[in-house]
Amino acid sequence: MSATRVVITATGAVCSGGKTPGDIFAAVRDGKSSIAPIQQWDTTGWPTTLAGEIAGFNAREMVEDRKLHKLIRRTDLLGLYAAGKAIDAAGLAAHRDALAADAAATFNDRTGVYVGSGSGNFENQYDYFPLLAAAGGSLQTFGSELANTVNPMWLLRSLPNNVLGHIGIKYGLKGSNACITSHSCSGSLAVIEGMEALRNGEADRIVAVGHDAPIEPQMVLYYHRLGLIATAALRPFDVARDGSVFGEGAGALVMETEASAAARNAMVLGEVLGGGEVSEATGLLAIRDDGDGLARAVVAALDNAGIGPADVGMIVAHGNGTRASDASEAAAIRTVFGGDAPPVTAFKWSFGHLIAAAGILETTLALEALAQGVVPGVAALNELDPECAGIPVSPRPQVPRSKVALILCRGFGGTDAALLVSAA
Repeated sequence: MSATRVVITATGAVCSGGKTPGDIFAAVRDGKSSIAPIQQWDTTGWPTTLAGEIAGFNAREMVEDRKLHKLIRRTDLLGLYAAGKAIDAAGLAAHRDALAADAAATFNDRTGVYVGSGSGNFENQYDYFPLLAAAGGSLQTFGSELANTVNPMWLLRSLPNNVLGHIGIKYGLKGSNACITSHSCSGSLAVIEGMEALRNGEADRIVAVGHDAPIEPQMVLYYHRLGLIATAALRPFDVARDGSVFGEGAGALVMETEASAAARNAMVLGEVLGGGEVSEATGLLAIRDDGDGLARAVVAALDNAGIGPADVGMIVAHGNGTRASDASEAAAIRTVFGGDAPPVTAFKWSFGHLIAAAGILETTLALEALAQGVVPGVAALNELDPECAGIPVSPRPQVPRSKVALILCRGFGGTDAALLVSAA
């Protein structure tokens, strides 16, 4: 464990459940779900029609600069919105602008940006579909008409690091940075990598972001064909669970060294204690029944934080509603905590699985839960599956046993991430 404490001075979030961490958490706490029929295309006859879409999506509300809309995608709008809210709440720009020129330049150089991006959505290729159809299989026709048909900004719009770059451009942040594309673990890894950058002296403050907008025809259809999409509702750990549901959104944290926050007299919301990430190396979709990878990620996070299982006050489970993942996640919790696990909850039932944004947005909600002293119930849980027995998950609210939360995240390729945060 590093001697450098990493504190959290602001958060931001947006998804179908709301446009602030507080609003989203209130919906979860009150047992409200924003999962509804998909509106972005006609789903008549589709095998699944539900998702956590942001109702009345307004691009100008996400990012005011209309010129920028030509260069970025829906997922980027979400990431920039959450990041902007966190940066404004932390007062970074206001503090920097009040400094002398030399100090302001140093501030910019010592402020980094770490972003977890979904990157691989099929929608990136949709611009080519009309020309592919018109070319009728002729590669010569396709090539000769390409420049006349496909938007010349296609490449710029498809860059996975758009959010990273445009945060730096807008706010003048020039410090250490990384764009992480590791499926569902991307946002959690942005926090973990940002934490390590602060501990290692690479920066004084970090803006960590995770964003994704996976609700698109091919993503929904292909996940359904893999047997991963729920038919009616996302029911974590329930005996009737049959899959997950997509959501869209973004989450953001402003993290600083304790010294940086003190120098700005910044309000501290919490602390990033540690993190761990491992791979089960079993295959693209396969996961171990015993939860070995997730258990090892949790142990690595605890070691990184310098605390033990008994210090954890609540667990935010990945809880994606698929049969294999939920059962093996429960096994991992039993392995690490034995019969003394803290209250367990899950959030995806309320607003869907945000893929790359899942872990970081759920971290902002974990901080809200610790601040309010309540572990929200999983309202979609009717009957606990015997495969998931032995973990204290409930449809009713519980009380955290300490100010420390463990947030779990899992992705394709057998990746597992665990993050530990505490409330101020």
